[in-house]
Amino acid sequence: MSNFLEQFIDDIKSNVPGYIAVTVTEVSTGVCYASNSDKKDFDPETASAYNLEVVKAKKNAIEALGLKSKVQDIIITLDGQIHIIDVSENGEYFIYLAVDSTKANLGMTRALLKKYKKDVVSQL
Repeated sequence: MSNFLEQFIDDIKSNVPGYIAVTVTEVSTGVCYASNSDKKDFDPETASAYNLEVVKAKKNAIEALGLKSKVQDIIITLDGQIHIIDVSENGEYFIYLAVDSTKANLGMTRALLKKYKKDVVSQL
């Protein structure tokens, strides 16, 4: 794994309250560049593969509706968890982040993700 991806994961793990898992995945191929989970029973690469289908479906919906927009992020709230799929500005990759909603604040989590993804954006 590249140093900037290792640093990104370390920053997320250390600074995002309620951290569960994170991945960085390429949209066109589904290749997961980096992944990590603090829970043994949570496979972030499997989650990322399914979330890739969510991103593709949303892109298809936008195209079918004739909208001139791009997906920025998709937020999925579950009982006890928040999942954020943050799509890069160029649409080539996404960051998937799962947090424990009893320990995390959505606004703060999004702000921290934005802060730490800057190095990833510049390197990929």
